[in-house]
Amino acid sequence: MFKAPDHQVAGHQALNGKLGPLIDETGRFYKPLQNDERGAREVEFYVAFTSNTEIPSSIKRFFPKFYGTQLVEASDGTGLHPHLVMEDIVSDYKKPSVMDVKIGSRTWYPEASEDYIQKCFKKDKESTSVSLGFRISGLQVYDGPKSGFWKPDRKQIKKFSIDDVKLALRKFVSSAPAEQDRDPDCAFASTVYNGSSGIMSQLKELKSWFEDETILHFYSCSILMVYDKEAVLHGKDSGAAIKLVDFAHVIQGNGVIDHNFLGGLCSLIKLITEILTGSIPQQRLASLTDN
Repeated sequence: MFKAPDHQVAGHQALNGKLGPLIDETGRFYKPLQNDERGAREVEFYVAFTSNTEIPSSIKRFFPKFYGTQLVEASDGTGLHPHLVMEDIVSDYKKPSVMDVKIGSRTWYPEASEDYIQKCFKKDKESTSVSLGFRISGLQVYDGPKSGFWKPDRKQIKKFSIDDVKLALRKFVSSAPAEQDRDPDCAFASTVYNGSSGIMSQLKELKSWFEDETILHFYSCSILMVYDKEAVLHGKDSGAAIKLVDFAHVIQGNGVIDHNFLGGLCSLIKLITEILTGSIPQQRLASLTDN
């Protein structure tokens, strides 16, 4: 039985008769293949990446498990459509808090058409991609049984400034309901971001690989940061994890380090480090909902 994902925060959604990803009850995620070269390129990436023995298993764990392709009834009602089948990253979480971070100051790949480059350049310039080296594409934070999930509107997220991004990273790990929280306490920062199995440790491990990796260049890819806030509220393990997603614009590295991705990753690490060290001042910024 297929259905639209409950916790999708970015990308095309399988709602209102539109084509989008689906999930099933076995923990698998079905992403419809794009009909142009992007769909073929993403399949090629998964097939090649999965079988590449040069990439250590310790790094492959940061990528969704790949189960091939499958014809599935499309969510837009147009009949059977080829889908990528991969791991549903949040299927094991009861109340997942999720942040989608698109990495890189430049989200277009060199071989793209001029029209596509200009489209991406406009988005990059109008967001924090150029200024920070990454932008938040979507997020949700679980605020407890009464408030449910805080999930800012995507149009609002597109307008995030640098201060909004910093505030969102703090709200992501705070105890108060995120929507009205003007001064996040970051109460769960040490639990979620820090520690040997925290998000920071995982980001740094990924960074170490990208500092030497010259096989591939990852344009317009995102890092999903996930944890189970309900578990944290009950004193249990957060299950904090990162996963890279969206590989339609991955190209060969040809022996050159992917400085575009590495730079954005370092910037994200820097902002989370500031939260952990308390070097971000307790600014009483306007609530993100006031934007």
